[in-house]
Amino acid sequence: MNIKFLTPEEKLSRIFRAISSPARVQILAAIGRGEACVCHLEALLDMRQAYISQQLMELRDAGLLETRRDGRYIFYRLTEPKLMEGLIELGTVLGIPAADLEALLNSDPLPQCYCPDCVAQLRSGLISEEEIK
Repeated sequence: MNIKFLTPEEKLSRIFRAISSPARVQILAAIGRGEACVCHLEALLDMRQAYISQQLMELRDAGLLETRRDGRYIFYRLTEPKLMEGLIELGTVLGIPAADLEALLNSDPLPQCYCPDCVAQLRSGLISEEEIK
């Protein structure tokens, strides 16, 4: 069912169900305010590609992620960038320090990730060749 046709209660329920998994919260935080491909998430989170893909599908089905294709890579980003701020605010209401939640956010290139974004940053000097080895 398309999320556009759900009632407000159904939309919220679907969103809370999607973020109820610690792995999905990790994935959202890893994507952060930018975007990430599966290989980037795999390298960052130390999870299997198939498992990450399943979790991404849940987050997409809930309407939280959208994609962009670059060659053979698919990049995921939040459909609503303010979602991270909302999750951080919700965490602080529940007693989790905002700094702890902000620390989960990631936007750094990964030397062990070979997606076009990480490679471009490597070539521009943001990652050294030594970090790859």
